[in-house]
Amino acid sequence: QVQLVESGGGLVQAGGSLRLSCAASGRTFSRYDMGWFRQAPGKEREFVAAHNWNTGKIYYADSVKGRFTISRDNAKNTVYLQMNSLKPEDTAVYYCAADPGWVFTTTPNDYDYWGQGTQVTVSS
Repeated sequence: QVQLVESGGGLVQAGGSLRLSCAASGRTFSRYDMGWFRQAPGKEREFVAAHNWNTGKIYYADSVKGRFTISRDNAKNTVYLQMNSLKPEDTAVYYCAADPGWVFTTTPNDYDYWGQGTQVTVSS
């Protein structure tokens, strides 16, 4: 069982930056794929970024590539999402998620554990 708690959301002007954090419980955090997803009003939850614990590879959605950076600190059981050059279309509730599966995925339904979400609002 893994519990996830996000923090760091807020209101920022376009072009600004935010850093989201996701603190995880559990002693096997280092063996979970960790992902960030977001959901805007009236839209489906979508993939943002993820880190594969086994290969160390990182994946980004095309819409955030070059602007967002995912990182993790296994010693602190924490995963981060640094968001730069924010745009109004980045406005959404951001969720972190953990997947203990053997096959890496960016599909939200494949992730077993979810945080409560943190609101990010980017004003124009």
